[in-house]
Amino acid sequence: MKISDEKRSVEKRRVTQIEKNGYPDSIYINAAKIFQGIHTENSDDKIQVRYGDNSESPMMAFKDEHSKRVSYELAFNTLKYQGLLEEILLDSHTYPCYSIPDELTSLLVVMLYDLQDRKFTKRKIFAEEELVAEVQEIGNYLYRTKLAAALARCRIKYDALSIDYFVPETIWKQEQRASALPLWFWINTLKISLEDVTRDLEMKGFTKVESVSDFDHYTYAVDQHCQDVLVFPASLREELLNLDLYADCKLLLQDKSRSLAVHSAQALLSEGGDIIMAHIGSHLTIAHMSVLTNQSRSKIFACGVKSLAKEEELRNSFSHMGCENIQLLPEDFTELEPTDPRFDKAKVILLLPQCSGLGAGNPMEFILSEHRDAGLLQDLFQGFVSEDKLNVLAERQLNELIHARKFKKVQAIVYCTCSIYPEENELVVQKALESEVEGVRRYRIIPSVFNTCSNSESSTEMFFKTEPSEISSGCFLAVLQREKDTSKKVSAKDILDSAAAENVLDGITEEKPKEEVKKQKVKRKLKVTDSKPKAAKLLRPTGAIVKAEVSVSKAASKIQEQHEWHTKAASDIQEKRVSPKKAATNTPQKTAQKKKAATNTPQKTVQKKKAASNTPQKTVQKKKAANNTPQKTVNQKKAASNSPQKKAPRTKAASNIQQKNALNKSSQ
Repeated sequence: MKISDEKRSVEKRRVTQIEKNGYPDSIYINAAKIFQGIHTENSDDKIQVRYGDNSESPMMAFKDEHSKRVSYELAFNTLKYQGLLEEILLDSHTYPCYSIPDELTSLLVVMLYDLQDRKFTKRKIFAEEELVAEVQEIGNYLYRTKLAAALARCRIKYDALSIDYFVPETIWKQEQRASALPLWFWINTLKISLEDVTRDLEMKGFTKVESVSDFDHYTYAVDQHCQDVLVFPASLREELLNLDLYADCKLLLQDKSRSLAVHSAQALLSEGGDIIMAHIGSHLTIAHMSVLTNQSRSKIFACGVKSLAKEEELRNSFSHMGCENIQLLPEDFTELEPTDPRFDKAKVILLLPQCSGLGAGNPMEFILSEHRDAGLLQDLFQGFVSEDKLNVLAERQLNELIHARKFKKVQAIVYCTCSIYPEENELVVQKALESEVEGVRRYRIIPSVFNTCSNSESSTEMFFKTEPSEISSGCFLAVLQREKDTSKKVSAKDILDSAAAENVLDGITEEKPKEEVKKQKVKRKLKVTDSKPKAAKLLRPTGAIVKAEVSVSKAASKIQEQHEWHTKAASDIQEKRVSPKKAATNTPQKTAQKKKAATNTPQKTVQKKKAASNTPQKTVQKKKAANNTPQKTVNQKKAASNSPQKKAPRTKAASNIQQKNALNKSSQ
């Protein structure tokens, strides 16, 4: 085991031990401050327990992420049982207490919840713990009172088998759903491949299945939308968090909605283009974006890193994950100048604004990981967001979306929330599209990369949506693309040059105009005396040019064949005079040739007509004729169809035949 793994295991064991015996004083203080801001206010005529003034936001200092998580969970659990805890204090006459001012009532209620959760056993004090006087005083005071008896009377009064009876139904349903929701882990491919993760999981006894519906304890599946995301049953949470894969940042646990957002942005990013992430949110979202764009030389700009301590913390986290293409910015997104030269290569803006978050699978986890306002715990407890708060959130989201449109070199915006309210989703997008931004081209909504693999219940034609359920968290995603500038007229040459530069015209060649082809054809006919006419040097020969080349070359060859025929005819006559016997022997054959020539006369007429139209078919037919007839007959046909002196050869041929017949008779 690595040293870092040993530290992690020791810390886990120490935390488990602390949770059984209470918490450090600092956690009680922070939980009380959180509860002070989210507790439920009763109407004036029913106020019996007073919490003092909570108009100012308390300053909290957390030792680490675990301390923060425990503080939030303790505050929220206190909120869930606030009514029961107040009744216990009043029934046991523990409240009011003149030695405890109203400003410490929140601490009193928080520590009462923890005391009953420990079955009213005394809290252990650890040697390394820094003691706080107020915590020590209230702890001793609560331990001396008869609070267990007061709790028993409340349970009898309401016929409650356990204190879970006092949890509001909305919270109970939410927690049931969150406890059954699958776990999503994305793979850090900078450190490990999908194949290696699969092999490692198989060695540990996990089995890969097709989908969530096939889960059976030690099983997992590849997410249907994001191929680098693995899904596991909720029951395996503790075991998965103890794996080396998780400790070494090779598997990262995060709500699926964030993986959907980064994959949507990455799909729109061109080679070498940068991306602006409008909110720091979870460092895991930034890291996932970095991993997906690592091979494309893209730079990730993350806005809103306000302190040097936060910057150092993030840099250490990113370094441990292997992420190197991230640039942290102290400015809020709306403070960025759209003309800033740092963003000249920025092509996509990923906007994950602060939202109500009620669609998140585990709202508590969402608030903690995204560093959201603790006030969202109150909305979570109520099960809804007040209209005033919703309007404030929607106005802020609209301003950010309009500001994103002002970056003239940006080509696309991805807008994603975990809200279930149209006021934060569709309505914000529609208002942003309708707003006029001077000197900036308009945007339009386009389908996301996930719409094609989603059912009709989870997506619309343009927006991608998933509703909160036992197998998925709620998510809204919209992709906005800048419209093309149609005001500038682009010439056909510019379009072709642009297409050629992008290799769109590969395999496509130029074809010359018909007028140019006709001129070329006439010129080549005038040059029939050339021995071998040169072919036109085109990328792709046209039909007309091919015809011209065939006719020119054929005319030259026919003239040459005419001359050869005359010579051969004269030599034949001379030979027959010298060898009358040989001529007599060849008489039947010559007669057959005459008959065959007569039979081929209609075909010759057809060929002459086809030759006039300069079709390539003539060449094929004449080749066939050459194969079927003696060379002399072919020569007669070719000479008759192409030579200006066709009558003379035909007359000579006739006289030659008569002379041959006379010789035959005399020899007989």
